[in-house]
Amino acid sequence: MKPVCLPDSLKTLLVTGAADAAVPALTEELLARDPVPVTVLLAHEWRAIESWMDALELFAKWSGRPAPRLERLPDLGGLEDDDPRAFELRCDVIAALTSLREAAPRQNPLEEPASPIVIAATPAALLQACPDPKAMARGQIKLRPGQRVSLTGLAERLGAELGYDSEAICETPGQFSVRGGLIDIYPLNATAPLRIDFFGDEIESIRTFDPTTQRSEETVPSLVIASAQAGLDTHRKGTLLDYLPARVRWILRQPDKLESAFADLFQIPENIAAPARSFQTVIKRRAGQDDEWLGLTDVEARQNLFPESTPTRAVASESLEGYRTFADTDKLGVVRLEAGNTSREKFLAQITDWQTQGHRVHFVCRTEGEETRLREILAESPTAKRIKADFLQGNLPEGFRLADGEEKHVYATESEIAGRQRLYVSRRRRKLPERQQVDQLLDFSELANGDYLVHLQHGVCIFRGLQRLNTGSKEEEVISLEFDEGITLHVRLHESHLLSRYVGLTKRSPKLGRLGTNAWDKTRRAAERATLDLAAQLLSLQAERNSRPGYAFSSDQPWQHAFEDAFPFRETPDQLTAIDQTKADMEKPLPMDRLICGDVGFGKTEVALRAAMKAVLDGKQVAVMLPTTVLCQQMFTNFKERFADYPIAVEMLSSFRTARQQSEIKRQLKQGDIDIVVGTHSLLGSSVKFRDLGLLVIDEEHRFGVRQKEKLKIMRHDIDVLSMSATPIPRTLYFALVGAREMSVIETPPRDRLPIQTIVKAYDPKLVQEAIEFEVRRGGQVFYLHNRVTTIDVVARRLQEMMPDLRIGVGHGQMEQGELEKVMTRFVAGEFDVLVSTTIIESGLDIPNSNTIIIEGADRFGLSQLYQLRGRVGRFNRQAYAYLLLHRHTRLLDVARKRLGAIRQFNQLGAGFRIAMRDLELRGAGNILGAQQSGHIAGVGFDLYCQLLRQSVARLKGDSTAALIRANVRLDFVLVGEYRDGEDPAETPDRFHALKADELADQRGEVVEAFIPVSYIGEARLRIDFYRRLALASSLEQISEAAAEMKDRFGPVPASVDYLLKMTEIRCLAERKGISLVETEGNRLKCRLAGSREPAFVKVGNRFPRLTAKKPLPKLNEIRTFLKTCQLT
Repeated sequence: MKPVCLPDSLKTLLVTGAADAAVPALTEELLARDPVPVTVLLAHEWRAIESWMDALELFAKWSGRPAPRLERLPDLGGLEDDDPRAFELRCDVIAALTSLREAAPRQNPLEEPASPIVIAATPAALLQACPDPKAMARGQIKLRPGQRVSLTGLAERLGAELGYDSEAICETPGQFSVRGGLIDIYPLNATAPLRIDFFGDEIESIRTFDPTTQRSEETVPSLVIASAQAGLDTHRKGTLLDYLPARVRWILRQPDKLESAFADLFQIPENIAAPARSFQTVIKRRAGQDDEWLGLTDVEARQNLFPESTPTRAVASESLEGYRTFADTDKLGVVRLEAGNTSREKFLAQITDWQTQGHRVHFVCRTEGEETRLREILAESPTAKRIKADFLQGNLPEGFRLADGEEKHVYATESEIAGRQRLYVSRRRRKLPERQQVDQLLDFSELANGDYLVHLQHGVCIFRGLQRLNTGSKEEEVISLEFDEGITLHVRLHESHLLSRYVGLTKRSPKLGRLGTNAWDKTRRAAERATLDLAAQLLSLQAERNSRPGYAFSSDQPWQHAFEDAFPFRETPDQLTAIDQTKADMEKPLPMDRLICGDVGFGKTEVALRAAMKAVLDGKQVAVMLPTTVLCQQMFTNFKERFADYPIAVEMLSSFRTARQQSEIKRQLKQGDIDIVVGTHSLLGSSVKFRDLGLLVIDEEHRFGVRQKEKLKIMRHDIDVLSMSATPIPRTLYFALVGAREMSVIETPPRDRLPIQTIVKAYDPKLVQEAIEFEVRRGGQVFYLHNRVTTIDVVARRLQEMMPDLRIGVGHGQMEQGELEKVMTRFVAGEFDVLVSTTIIESGLDIPNSNTIIIEGADRFGLSQLYQLRGRVGRFNRQAYAYLLLHRHTRLLDVARKRLGAIRQFNQLGAGFRIAMRDLELRGAGNILGAQQSGHIAGVGFDLYCQLLRQSVARLKGDSTAALIRANVRLDFVLVGEYRDGEDPAETPDRFHALKADELADQRGEVVEAFIPVSYIGEARLRIDFYRRLALASSLEQISEAAAEMKDRFGPVPASVDYLLKMTEIRCLAERKGISLVETEGNRLKCRLAGSREPAFVKVGNRFPRLTAKKPLPKLNEIRTFLKTCQLT
């Protein structure tokens, strides 16, 4: 075999001295010097490609030059079309190929030339089979505003020819949705879905929209839709080389690493023809073209691809890693803080020297907050006085120095100056739906036939699906419910807000409600009385807690603002609310006792960090307590790095510290030299004394023992306590839901977070190998869970034999002190590809680069435990996979089967609450509230019980919202819901009002219907969603938001929907004025006041107000105006 070598006749250049950190800056300069239509970047691994492309985008932005279009071409690696891992990669491939087709030379000279394209790939991805360019061209549709296109014809072609799926809601690539004069589509080659708005057969506008909110965003000038069929195996008859134009620039990063990582592609037989899958094929196919071949290599690197005759250009570049030393881990507390300051001053002195030598200095910060604090540090530093630097914003992986002729630059990131060690993770580009707040009451998308529901007026029933009811000449969709004795009740969609999901506390099936009796009223009243008794006990405990004096922290200081601004991600709405609530509690002269409840990785730690900063700035100490040593080590690292910019001493007290180190930490704590200590339950030891403890943060409190909980109960008396939990135990869930303790809920996932793909299969070595190799190939890491210490090393050896090139680590709870810490630290740092471990990884570990977890014997774990384990992956923006592998030949118990079905069902983010509630069902936790309360909960369901208890608490506290009025709106000229032809609208439960309405028919005038027609919103689930939102709306703003969303997503609202919106506005205005009933009798408007024993109405003088309008819409507006302006005495 001989190495592949570029012929001497080609245009080649070897840039030597190019350190990895400086490669993106050199690449941007090369691209800008002589723009070409297409540039292909080749690197040896996917992780290098991601950071290269991200940094390239930054340098283009900083230079002020227009950025080229950047596309990634992943390696499909032989994945089958139906493999869930292949889809996103296939989308990237199609996007890259579509961009290349669009970059082809324009036939029409009047057309604008396409912007340059940069394609990044590995050599294997470059040579993989791709769709034929002609097939791609045939399957593409190009659209622009003003173009005449048949809407129905386009919809048919999308489904029949291009292979897109028609769905009620368009959320993910490969889907489209037709509603009225709109087509929503998510092309496989796009990074966001698009909404095509038609006027007749002419395209009026094309806009992107948010797949989560479904709201329109930016207008785009044109749209290319690639075929969903193109990337399938049967259509892959070409390669990327078929798409390249006459002139291409090739940039090969570290050619020696390329040759080593892809030896089979860069070696060819000496005496026979080279195989088709070889880099020699690339060289031959590009022969005679006007290509340039550039290599970026370190000075000492050896490579064979570029011949010795290749011209070279020498640059001097190096990473700044070696210039920034970190404080010795043996140093503790304030001593380490001082050592870190000394190290920073030495680093800044080196920066000053480089500036003296003619280097231009650039400081790179991720956020404005980081920049603000960095400017403060530089102003305070005696060494940095002479540094004159530019400040740039962006997420640069690491700093570097680069000297290229006269151009000399130093790019120092905030991480190097502050002394942080961060793992760089690339951001996600394609928008996907992010499940937001979980509807605790009901989610029809998850209801299955046979699920138990509670009807507010009739009791417990069984959901029997959505049906179309045929009465007269019209059909109407209804929700069918089965009650006792098999009686079926059909509920119209606009009354769906009366239903909630039944969750009991025992395994026994609930007793169904019996229609036509008062049994349900008795059950409900008994539950109400029980909740009042319990509420009195709870409020007594709360009053006792509030009677104790506490420390009132001062309002936010400048450093608090700078610290919060330095958060590198955008806070979610729930997270901001939790932060504000926590800080508000801390500023009260009472001891805080707040629970932060949120799914794994949803940002609870940031709430704790900000609370800790607030406490430290007031001179108080903070203790952070966690259930395990490994979790403690990671939390310590998080706190230490987040506070690296500030003179705040952070330390850890756990079994990972030696006895001598623990003694020194305790001494510094007692003296007040340590501001924040992170530890396990050892923090509760009698030998641990604080100078002035002001805040205690507890993570996963339910995992501590009885003795520790008793000690924590005492500590709660006089210091602020912040508890955090991902999957609450039932008692915590119960208290949280009913407001008996202060609680903040974080249900919204961070932006770009994807649901975890869960695969349940029998154990198969081939499947294990494929899953691990796929994750490692895309630059990620794998958790492999084997929960037996005795055989864990055997499993690790077996994996090593299967995949000898992988770096495999082992971690379990019986390892020597310090050994487990080293293994976990090395895994976090990316030194292992696979970590074989026991459930020590279960709670709270945050490793964003680990996005595959394989769980052996998944049927042996409880549901909450499986949920926590699965949550170890999917912590960033990359698609994560959880493989739940069952022992072969194992018969699944029914409860295990149900548990695994539930974990697969709850792929939706924010499902922590529902997992805990489903656990209530599966485990029959009847002792949560004691036997007395369990009976009442079984009778009315956990959800309704919690609502009743919440009302009882509010009533006893004298809260005005306890007696919240639910206004009834009965207008004789508006029928709410869809009525059939021939149906008598007077057939209502109240016969008196029906007869009166007949008498006043002349005054009443035209009668209209207020409903959401099927022709407007075709999907029943969506209609139910809007009916529920309007029924539960409590403000005009919420109604206006729902109306705007309907108009944006489904087009102009029809008259029947407009009537429904007006009716809802009238209800909200009535509730705000304390009116319980709004009804009309002809032209008379009767508004009954709530709360009076005798009927009391709003009158003008001594008579009912009169309506002057004749038509329905003006009448509704007249009622609305009256309710807005009437003054009640």
